[in-house]
Amino acid sequence: QVQPVESGGGLVQPGGSLRLSCAASGSTFAGYAVAWFRQAPGREREFVAAFRWSGGETTYYSDSVKGRFSMSRDRPNSAVHLQMNSLTPEDTAVYYCATGRPIISTITTMGGYNTWGQGTQVTVSS
Repeated sequence: QVQPVESGGGLVQPGGSLRLSCAASGSTFAGYAVAWFRQAPGREREFVAAFRWSGGETTYYSDSVKGRFSMSRDRPNSAVHLQMNSLTPEDTAVYYCATGRPIISTITTMGGYNTWGQGTQVTVSS
């Protein structure tokens, strides 16, 4: 079973950029959907973006990050990346990578994914 492992978090100033990576441990992401969720202090975990292989490649974004964040993958399906631009303090959170085989209706929900990484902290502050 593939286990996602996040990296790339850190401290960045408002307006800056950061790139998160999610590596596949134990297998590859082939046949899985891979998603990013985030959880800020005192708030529920929320969907950020997802990449799905099913008869083609489809990427999903939450409205709050659309146009600023973008997902990409390595062709061996061994890692996915989340490029985050124009960061604001509201993006401060622990970012989690998750894998699973969600159906369309669950691809933006936590229930669509059964394997989670440990998370990586992203702090946007001056």
